[in-house]
Amino acid sequence: MRTVPSRARVCVLCAVVVAVCCVFPALSAPRTPWGVVALLATLYALCEQAPRCPLLGRDAPIGMGSFFPVLLAGVFLLPPEAAALVAVPGSLVGQVERRHAWTRRTWRAAELATATFCAAAAYEALGGRQALGGPGSAPDFPYGLLPAAAATLVLGLVLATFGGAILATAERRPFGAAWRGLVARSLGPHLVHGLAGLMMAVLWRSPYGAPAALLVLLPMYLSCWVFAQYHRERAAHQATIRALVQAVDIKDEYTRGHSERVGSASVLIARELGMDEERLEVLRFAGILHDVGKLGVPTRVLRKDGPLTPEERRVIELHPEYGHEMVRGIGFLGEARAAILHHHERMDGSGYPYGLSGDRIPEFARVVAVADAFDAMTSTRCYSRARPVAVAVEELQKCAGRQFDPRMVRALVRALDRRGWRPAVTADEPAAPRGNVPPAPACRPGLPAGEVRGAQDTAPRAAVNAGPGRPVAGERGRAG
Repeated sequence: MRTVPSRARVCVLCAVVVAVCCVFPALSAPRTPWGVVALLATLYALCEQAPRCPLLGRDAPIGMGSFFPVLLAGVFLLPPEAAALVAVPGSLVGQVERRHAWTRRTWRAAELATATFCAAAAYEALGGRQALGGPGSAPDFPYGLLPAAAATLVLGLVLATFGGAILATAERRPFGAAWRGLVARSLGPHLVHGLAGLMMAVLWRSPYGAPAALLVLLPMYLSCWVFAQYHRERAAHQATIRALVQAVDIKDEYTRGHSERVGSASVLIARELGMDEERLEVLRFAGILHDVGKLGVPTRVLRKDGPLTPEERRVIELHPEYGHEMVRGIGFLGEARAAILHHHERMDGSGYPYGLSGDRIPEFARVVAVADAFDAMTSTRCYSRARPVAVAVEELQKCAGRQFDPRMVRALVRALDRRGWRPAVTADEPAAPRGNVPPAPACRPGLPAGEVRGAQDTAPRAAVNAGPGRPVAGERGRAG
């Protein structure tokens, strides 16, 4: 099992220290309303168990029970140090992934305690507690919305900062890109939660008290159920993609596992480019499905042990169009469909199927082209040996500007420096090495995009009768 990186442990420890400093004053402060703290903390702990509720189904996602309206109600009702205590019990008993469960729970408790403390401090500094009113006075609206919105914004920014820090230390992602992605993805939901939390706080301060405030949780519970349905739909999408990839792997056994690695390499590149998380997911689908069109290529051609005829090569070069036709009706793929169609285009316009050049090639296609060629060079197959990562990178750099987008190549180089790469054997039973493997030119005039040679092909099946100006391709020694 993968261990927690030392830098991530230090990050968790620092977060715990900060959280303890936030909650410690509540233990001795005379203004701490322990009854309200206990009720809100218990309520939040129960909400954290929502994924285990039978009404939500067994497939409810882990972490969906984070009911921020309860935390924000504590922000609006309690002093900062007391508000920080509300999140601790629920975070420590919440459902998390099994791997490093207590480390994750500790981190969750620390980040939420610190975030609620900062949000409550901002709310108090802007006079939010006076605007909220009390048993003998009405809330001051619309002025009361301003400190509430500011507190919600502070909560989101602090959580994004903590999230970016743990991603940077545990997964070596760029902090800035991770932070921006978290802020963009969470800002809208947090504002909605802020309104619900403010409603809870107003009802709590009303003559009807806490029971009326609890009614706000009913629509939140229903929204949680809707989110669970979305999660099931997303799981069905991913199952569909897995089935397509497995079909390709079964048909073209010589590149087994290639699609998944191209998806991973594409995400590495995209993160360096600062793409947001939603686009990252779609780009991963593009990398995974880039060769799905091989399902339309006759198996005898894909597995042929010898030179391809010009006609057979033209059939293989149709696989991007076959793939695009297969996925064009799958709406959630979005930009991925263009990447599947154009991942063999070249920057100089000599690729296929349409000979696009430069920025006319979709961005996703330019990313997948680099990822595809990189994995082809660094993977050991039964007909060729893998090239070292450094050699593969050098070949990509030689082809930058002619075959590949230089910006994508530079992004891959930066990502490899941060995270490294683990080459893999893609055939079930790779053949023994056939002597020394001399380097081969990565790009020549007429070589289609994404077809950098991974190694000098020595097996007869890899010798392609490409004709004048059409050298041996990189993936299985042929187009595709």
